[in-house]
Amino acid sequence: MGKSLAIFGTASDVGKSIIATALCRIFADRKIKVAPFKAQNMSNNSFVTLDGYEMGVAQAIQAFASRIAPSYLMNPVLLKPSSDVGSQVVLNGKPIGNVKAKDYFKNTDFLFEQAKKGFNLLKDKYELVVIEGAGSCAEVNLKGRDFANFKMAHFANANVLLIADIDKGGVFAQIVGTLECLDKKDRDLIKGIIINKFRGDISLFEDGIKFIEEKTKLPVLGVVPYFRDILIDSEDSLSINSLCDKTEIVKNAINIAIIKLPHISNFTDFSAFLIEDSVRVHYLSKPKDLSLYDAVIVPGTKSTISDLKWIKDTGWDRLIIDYANKGGYVFGICGGYQMLGRVVEDEFGVESNKKTIDGLGLIDAKTTLEKQKVLTNIEGFLINGNIPVYGYEIHMGKTIIPKGNSAVRIVKRNQRECDAYDGFLKKNIWGFYIHGIFDDYKFRHFFLESVAKNKFKNKNRVNYKDFRDEQYDKMANLFLRSVDFDKLLKVMELQNV
Repeated sequence: MGKSLAIFGTASDVGKSIIATALCRIFADRKIKVAPFKAQNMSNNSFVTLDGYEMGVAQAIQAFASRIAPSYLMNPVLLKPSSDVGSQVVLNGKPIGNVKAKDYFKNTDFLFEQAKKGFNLLKDKYELVVIEGAGSCAEVNLKGRDFANFKMAHFANANVLLIADIDKGGVFAQIVGTLECLDKKDRDLIKGIIINKFRGDISLFEDGIKFIEEKTKLPVLGVVPYFRDILIDSEDSLSINSLCDKTEIVKNAINIAIIKLPHISNFTDFSAFLIEDSVRVHYLSKPKDLSLYDAVIVPGTKSTISDLKWIKDTGWDRLIIDYANKGGYVFGICGGYQMLGRVVEDEFGVESNKKTIDGLGLIDAKTTLEKQKVLTNIEGFLINGNIPVYGYEIHMGKTIIPKGNSAVRIVKRNQRECDAYDGFLKKNIWGFYIHGIFDDYKFRHFFLESVAKNKFKNKNRVNYKDFRDEQYDKMANLFLRSVDFDKLLKVMELQNV
């Protein structure tokens, strides 16, 4: 059986996923068979494997960094928040129902058993499993029910690397406070500390490192600098919250507005725009005039009916409809596609008690939410233009549009040949169920040239997956420059991996 290493954090969004990604690439480059693992993830950013199973996007990214195919075994339990107090539970790649947080945490023993099975299967196959914890590893109110952190580390016999975020401020309190909240059994698993997101002159932090090491009796194995030139997708919307409503229109660039829905999902669909010099992406939550934008995107959501109601309550509906009626390009993906239609029906109560809600009426389409979730990887092409289309579907609804109006012919689902159709494309209104559709540069360029051909310059003819792979290398190199890796291997007892 292989060994394991656990990456835990002092809080959410301290960089656990990024550090785990870097380690996966470093070990893979050293010809070690490595796989990522997270017992329980909470995120509306999810991914569909080649065989049609759903998992958190962070572990899919780490799998790619490990140079292996993603598997639901790497994320046995995925919670997809559909409200402030409830989530859909995805177990072993398939949804098993919705649950409120207080009910979910009453007893997690069954889910922990499933997580242990997934971990053992990975450990039997790989030389090293890199375990990512969830949130803070020291949530004392959840200790008995939290199986993503120390319960998992003890089961896996994994030493722990603790990550702290200095950019948030209070890094000393983060580290010391976390350790003080742990009992001795858990604390003894922590073998080293990494400080993440450091800005400025590292020499000015030497006294800080000395204080941490003297206070905790643990080595600070490295200080990773804050970076802006490495793009690795984040697993939750915390990364875009700080950017929301704060960007300005850039003259001579293609400015794209993305409506920041309360339950936005798979915002990584738009990461590929960031590698195009001519494009600026703006996340907007507060209603504003859209006339200066070249395109408006209504993204995916974990709760179509709730977020559609929010669009109406805030007045976004009038702004989007007016923008479209004046010829502005509106693009809907997944739940956003459903919202562009005439009506969304929920007769089975999949999302709410509300049986029906009118859509924005930009597409002559009716969506019925269904109990069965669609999880497919797809290959196809645009009927108009024969442009290849790749991506994946994650939705619990069926959308019917008038015959002859479909935009994409799908020829493969989950690697099996098929003959199916998806989406809508007519003049300035576009709608698709396909996540990741912009990753392939041919479709991305087709869209950008359609909305603002005169502004689209310096075209990047790189598929996003290839660009993403380069970012893993950059992150791994930054990590190796910032961390005493030989010492890390020694204190984590991984010299013989």
